[in-house]
Amino acid sequence: MNYLLIFIGGGLGSICRYGIANALSVYKTQFPWGTFIANVLSCILLGALVGLMLKSNLTSNLKFLLVIGFCGGFSTFSTFSNETYQLFSSGQIATAFANIFLSLIVCLFCIYLGMRITQ
Repeated sequence: MNYLLIFIGGGLGSICRYGIANALSVYKTQFPWGTFIANVLSCILLGALVGLMLKSNLTSNLKFLLVIGFCGGFSTFSTFSNETYQLFSSGQIATAFANIFLSLIVCLFCIYLGMRITQ
């Protein structure tokens, strides 16, 4: 059952990530906003869910569906890494470093924010 919940959550998270990337693709910018926004939203949600888990208000099934499945499918380290690599490869060094630092700082803050929301 846990595998099925992770599968469903992961699929839904991936669809949401694709939807955000697709919606933002009309804006032609050098910065990978779709991945950045998906990761930020995922971190807020993950922080909130972890906060609920710490208070024991999250069932095991919801943990598999939302924490492991949805957040795992919604956020994407591999796409972030590839986009950053592509920025470096195309000589956009400042944008690549901006992506790294903004993603790290903002996503860490979003985990904190999400946890604060549920406390």
